[in-house]
Amino acid sequence: MKIESLATSRLELRMATPEVYDFVFDDLTDERALDFFGFEDQDKLIIEKERHAKGLKTFNKSFLYFFLIDSESNKNIGWCGYHTWYLDHHRAELGYGFTDMSYEGKGLMTEAIERVLSYGFEEMNLHRIEAFVSPENTPSLKIMEKNNFRKEGHLKEHYFKNGIAEDSLVFALLKSEQEAIDNPSK
Repeated sequence: MKIESLATSRLELRMATPEVYDFVFDDLTDERALDFFGFEDQDKLIIEKERHAKGLKTFNKSFLYFFLIDSESNKNIGWCGYHTWYLDHHRAELGYGFTDMSYEGKGLMTEAIERVLSYGFEEMNLHRIEAFVSPENTPSLKIMEKNNFRKEGHLKEHYFKNGIAEDSLVFALLKSEQEAIDNPSK
């Protein structure tokens, strides 16, 4: 199976779809799976295997992740992609995170998100990309602003984190809005 990847100036974005997960866990050895994900230890691989075993896709909903591989070290430093992709409605929820916090604050996530947003609109035929961000998450709020997301609302006690209900701010970016930014003369 050919695994698709995208590139930025400092990252390889290694695509992981439900079909890719099936291939990795059904056809590859643990050693090759570790290499594919860029993981350094078995613990992270075990977590991915458990997620896969629980099922990754449902009717009318899927996901498409990209593992963020540092081009210099070939190390998996995080992920970025769409964890709630409603196929019939041409919309998806953007999610992202670092697995190695030493890479935080270097502009790498912004770099990855810019490429993933383009992929979402151009290749996945998304009409709308959504994101839910904690009001306390200043780095993510800056990412929303840099990528032209508009704040649409405030959801009270929307997520639980460490057993505590937290609010979420709702952000969205429409394909037409991104096109207007990319092509201001049209």
